Amino acid sequence: MSPNFEKSFYVTTPIYYVNDVPHIGHAYTTVAADIIARYKRLEGYEVFFLTGTDEHGQKVEKAAQERGVDPKTHCDQMVVRFQSLWKRLNISNNDFIRTTEIRHKKVVQKILQDLYDRGEIYQENYDGWYCIPCERFWTEKDLEEGKCPDCLRSVNEISEKNYFFRMSHYQSWLIEYIETNERFIFPPSRKNEILGFLRGSLEDLCISRPKKRLRWGIEIPFDPDYVTYVWFDALINYVTGIGYGSEKNPFSQFWPEAIHLIGKDILTTHTVYWPTMLKGIGLTPPKMVFAHGWWTIEGKKMSKSLQNVVEPNRLIDTYGVDAVRYFLVREVPFGMDGDFSHSAMVHRINSDLANDLGNLFSRALSMVVKYFDGLIPTPSQLQEVDRGLQEVSEKALLQLSKQMNDLAFHKALGSIWEIVSAGNKYIDETAPWALAKAEKDRPRLGTVLYQTLESLRLTALLLAAFMPSTSEKMWVQLGMEEPLWEQNLKESGKWGGLKPGRKV
Repeated sequence: MSPNFEKSFYVTTPIYYVNDVPHIGHAYTTVAADIIARYKRLEGYEVFFLTGTDEHGQKVEKAAQERGVDPKTHCDQMVVRFQSLWKRLNISNNDFIRTTEIRHKKVVQKILQDLYDRGEIYQENYDGWYCIPCERFWTEKDLEEGKCPDCLRSVNEISEKNYFFRMSHYQSWLIEYIETNERFIFPPSRKNEILGFLRGSLEDLCISRPKKRLRWGIEIPFDPDYVTYVWFDALINYVTGIGYGSEKNPFSQFWPEAIHLIGKDILTTHTVYWPTMLKGIGLTPPKMVFAHGWWTIEGKKMSKSLQNVVEPNRLIDTYGVDAVRYFLVREVPFGMDGDFSHSAMVHRINSDLANDLGNLFSRALSMVVKYFDGLIPTPSQLQEVDRGLQEVSEKALLQLSKQMNDLAFHKALGSIWEIVSAGNKYIDETAPWALAKAEKDRPRLGTVLYQTLESLRLTALLLAAFMPSTSEKMWVQLGMEEPLWEQNLKESGKWGGLKPGRKV
């Protein structure tokens, strides 16, 4: 497909910290990003989808020490767990960025030097509190009962010289930007949270760590005694990944269209630190930052100590890839907190996937095999009931585009399931098995089975972003010879795309 700058789309996940193994939360964000990327490709967009790993900072250094390896070796070993899980989950990312790569280091150092040269970065003594797990500085007033306001763990008192980015300069600009760009922070409740935070005084951002305290990071280009604060380094991945600052790059095509999908715990870094950093280097903020909720496990917070961390590889082993993908975005509105339980998962598989979709598909195919030797029949005169199924399918297609733009995945799946429900109802009402008894009803039988199969073709097309391999199998079984991923929703979504005479 040749680049069409009018139709470009850029989606990112956070880059995941390599000090631990991937869990259901990592899988959730990545599957959601994959769904919107695949859907936009089917809409005819030129899509860039970036994910990756965050590999610097104190937690990584500490985890490596505990394992008795150097930090780079630790990262090289841990990154494979993410990359192999994304393969298993059928994730279609265009690139995978690691913050230890040369291409990333160069951009971080270039941005730091540029900000420093323009007086946007200065050095000053810092006295306050530091949370090691969060790798963040806090003032006395930030603390909650003397503890870190984010993770509620103990903090260490600290006094040292550091470099600061003049983030406070951009406070009023950022407030105005958020207020005038309605879709910048989603869902809207998160926008109110950040505006509330910005009504207080915004401090400047400490962007360095002295090497005597932390060695594992990107060296500050204008002072070799310091490394870059891990968040300042990590956020820049979103522009590095699309070639910012390099000769041949898709940056100018994709940056204005950027959508960041994140968990709600990193909302401040993405909607305060990041837009002010971008403003400082003369770039526009991303189009949208969408903060989704957290998963609890059978009503309890996920934690290692409770031994209730849901391991995505095990879920795939038990239920299959597409069922896991489907459940994650069907069960809970994207943006809200959700509760995971195996019983809810089994219920979704049995009711939605096996009974509704699986049953309809196998009944329709087996009747075509039985009554028409597996050849798709030609429809003849349509009755009102036939047109009804067509109308439901066409309505779902119209609704889907807006639902997907709002990342309302559960609503989009609800619309697709309206076609599935209508197909099941249609089969019951038209009773093709009864029509098969009389030769005179054969044309009518052909129409009923064609209409049913065509509704299933549209279901496969619309479901492709959510359940890629299931949809591919359905597509091929319906005798479609043109590859599924080369379809365009606008054209292929029109009723009547199934070719009579082809073999199922």
